[in-house]
Amino acid sequence: MSHTYLTTDELSSKIKYDARTIRERLKDSVLIEGKHYFRPFGGRKILYLWEVIERDMIAVGVAESRTEIPMANGGVLHG
Repeated sequence: MSHTYLTTDELSSKIKYDARTIRERLKDSVLIEGKHYFRPFGGRKILYLWEVIERDMIAVGVAESRTEIPMANGGVLHG
């Protein structure tokens, strides 16, 4: 599988978030190391995996558009 590797600045221009916001708010809360980004050769530089980030952004957007409330018994209430 082919991946597109992006720096923080390149990701910033693609998703229209400031690079500082990505570093301070999204990294390690929404963007997870090992899933959305990695540090090549154990260094300080971070490379983001565009296809994974794009897939997860779309999945979250679709999930948020549904009005489902999870129930304790495992069922779902459609509201």
